[in-house]
Amino acid sequence: MCFMWLHASCLLDFNIPVDTPFLLMLRPRSGDQQWVAREQYVLNPSVSAIEFTDPFGNLCQRLVAPAGSFLVQTSFDIQVADSSDAAPGAFFVPVEQLPEETLPFLLPSRYCESDRFTQMASSLVEGISPGYDQCNKIVEYIRTNIKYAPGEGQEIISACEVNERSQAVCRDMAHLGIACCRALSIPARLVVGYLETLQPMDLHAWFEAYVGGRWYTFDPTQNNLNGGRVAIAYGRDAADVAVYTQFGDPVDLLRMEVSVEQVSPPQY
Repeated sequence: MCFMWLHASCLLDFNIPVDTPFLLMLRPRSGDQQWVAREQYVLNPSVSAIEFTDPFGNLCQRLVAPAGSFLVQTSFDIQVADSSDAAPGAFFVPVEQLPEETLPFLLPSRYCESDRFTQMASSLVEGISPGYDQCNKIVEYIRTNIKYAPGEGQEIISACEVNERSQAVCRDMAHLGIACCRALSIPARLVVGYLETLQPMDLHAWFEAYVGGRWYTFDPTQNNLNGGRVAIAYGRDAADVAVYTQFGDPVDLLRMEVSVEQVSPPQY
């Protein structure tokens, strides 16, 4: 495995009609697949924020944005693998042997109705070795039958809905992959973050499945697993991983800018 350094940033520019409570989820954590070396997090105007860790291990920031213009800017230097691991033939882990922390990712959720995909998923993977190869077959089905259409999906749709369409965004394609994996008793979770090679550039969503004793990346929108990935948030589906959630009167997101570039190792 080779590693690279990335500099990534995200800017959110809001127009706030009245003081509004927010939950933000924009900070990556260091872990097995990534190491954050430098980070900047700016709120303009500056307001008090409380950070906590949610049940999925995500770093969340809680604040009240004042009425008027409100800007959130994050950036960081991070070391990641230059491609995600693939493991053809990785074995299926029986449910009774799964780690407890993977069990919530076996159950149906709001946007991943896995209980409605049992027959379809079994049919898709007939004759395929249980585990990683089944997940790969599911991704192949999604990629073949649903066109990736970035920027086209403002409304979140469920796995059942996306399976009836001919095109979808990354988040919704991941929902379908998750639902099919769970229908086969393979834990699967949604990931939101950055992909260095993504075009056009935006925040991105893919899914991970637990096979062979660890989590592996699957992305129906890409033809391969090349490119550095930065995970910001993990969850059962899109309801768990929104990069921002506001409560009360609607607010206007005037601008969102995302950038990722490969850089030299930082010198401090």
